[in-house]
Amino acid sequence: MNHQEIYRRKKVPVAVALEQIKSRHEVVCALAACEPVSILSELHTIKSRVEDVSVVTALLVGSYPFYNQPEMRGHFILNSWFYTDGPRAAHPHGTVSYIPMQLHQFSCRRLAYRRPNVFLGSAAPMDKHGFLSLSLSTVIEKDFIEQADVVIIEVNPALPRTFGDTQVHISDIDYVVEVEREVPEMPPSPVNDKDRLIGEYVADLVEDGSTLQIGLGSIPGAVAQSLSHKKDLGVHSELITDYLLDLYEAGAITNRRKTIWKDKFVVDIAMGSRRLYDFLDDNMAVEFHRASVVNDPAIIGRNRKMVSINSAVQMDLSGQCCAESFGPRLFSGTGGHKEFVTGAQESPGGKSVLAFYSTASRDTISRIVPMLDAGTVITTSRVDVDYVVTEYGVACLRGRSIRERIQELINIAHPHFRDFLASEAKRNQIW
Repeated sequence: MNHQEIYRRKKVPVAVALEQIKSRHEVVCALAACEPVSILSELHTIKSRVEDVSVVTALLVGSYPFYNQPEMRGHFILNSWFYTDGPRAAHPHGTVSYIPMQLHQFSCRRLAYRRPNVFLGSAAPMDKHGFLSLSLSTVIEKDFIEQADVVIIEVNPALPRTFGDTQVHISDIDYVVEVEREVPEMPPSPVNDKDRLIGEYVADLVEDGSTLQIGLGSIPGAVAQSLSHKKDLGVHSELITDYLLDLYEAGAITNRRKTIWKDKFVVDIAMGSRRLYDFLDDNMAVEFHRASVVNDPAIIGRNRKMVSINSAVQMDLSGQCCAESFGPRLFSGTGGHKEFVTGAQESPGGKSVLAFYSTASRDTISRIVPMLDAGTVITTSRVDVDYVVTEYGVACLRGRSIRERIQELINIAHPHFRDFLASEAKRNQIW
């Protein structure tokens, strides 16, 4: 089989790729740094000939005319399960909707509802055996490639070639669009003194030999800095970032004491700097697997001393946690938050940590509240919340009654709000 000849015959310009998209199609796209930028940037140009095209994706890095212009309503609908700046801003146009989900179940549940007509993705160039690497995201990509009527891949030499469940053969691809562009980057967030204080509290909860899940933002960055003296940490995380690379280079991460996938980083998506992408290129120490594997709480819980570190927007005095909305206004999404919280607590010696600032808007709003605001989405129920950390300390809610939780949470609230929280708990008989 002449793989190069097959590849050559499948190579087309963006215009031909767009011809495959018809009215009422379900179009599923690869995520984040692997989103098919060239095709998505031109998708709006077929507006006049299509209606009700569903575009399913999440973590969009770019903001594209097909959804961010009000006149696209009725022609395209972006169905996203995790909002970023673009979808968040476009939501009022009626061109964006949210798909509630647990990430490890997303593919099977969406496919049970609707099969994809077209899959749009990105990959590193083909090797001599005819395989392309899906590179920086394997969250849902292969699940939908295997079910799509038409598979279109943008091939970009700037993407790193990664290992794990990333390989797609040229025979399983219908069209190739060659592009040359820089891979979208997300440099580490600056870390301030408040972040560092939270990071130190979290680091005290992490034992040598623990396996970590850690996300994006300045608090995870501070946590990573505070973990640099730890020994033999491992990684089983939805996301790999520069923070984890820093810990690896500091010698804190070795993966040698992991229970499953010993000696390996196990992730399903990467977001970071070019330095991170170069580290991932041809690196057999890192394996990318589907979210149905990486995010499955039953698999997460098989890691000994699994520690999940996530954030929150608001928490009530009983421990109910919101990590995705301000009242009814969606900010992000559930993502893998709930799965790693649950999985970590199923792990022998595991812990889940929710770390966030005690206040917002220059200390005028408490993030710890008597009751959640009306319309607030509960990301993680109070029965699943374990450790809570702010710049004022650590609250352990595991096994505590409501009365005991109230005191724990008041102790880590901003001092300006402690009397208010105590009086509101009494007035509303929250005990």
